[in-house]
Amino acid sequence: MLAPASPSGAPKRASWIKYAAVALVLALAAIGTLSFSKKESAPNVTFSGINGEQFTTDSLRGKVVMVNFWATSCVTCIKEMPDMVRTYNKYKGNGLEFVAVAMSYDPPNYVLNYAQTRNLPFKVALDSTGEVARSFGDVKLTPTTYVIDKKGQIIKRYVGEPQFAELHQLLEKALAS
Repeated sequence: MLAPASPSGAPKRASWIKYAAVALVLALAAIGTLSFSKKESAPNVTFSGINGEQFTTDSLRGKVVMVNFWATSCVTCIKEMPDMVRTYNKYKGNGLEFVAVAMSYDPPNYVLNYAQTRNLPFKVALDSTGEVARSFGDVKLTPTTYVIDKKGQIIKRYVGEPQFAELHQLLEKALAS
């Protein structure tokens, strides 16, 4: 029960502010839910592979694509890379493509050495200007991984190491559609 209003109207004003705050929180929650449920198109970028090849996100259309932003200096990236390799090897025959994008601050010779000594089985690209990371929402944290469906829509973004069981379920669903 509300306290009776004083001549200044303070209790009524406090109640009004509480209701307005609750309404604002509910409105923001609804907007947030709608923005996450709407799929976003992956940007059309050109990747520069470590072996000199050039390819675009559009050239990968029709496949499910994982784009993994990483760095040789990132402990979590190095920890997750064997699981990324296993994931790629498990699903590549079903249409999965994988692009490991080295961040602009990662020395190209480190990236090349890492990819060669670990026999990375997927595409490894250098983002020497940072343009690819900027195009994907200005990626700064590594690892950051995007899963893109066959139509070129981003269906999931992982910041940090993904839960691989969940990632595998997502990939299976995307590859089946």
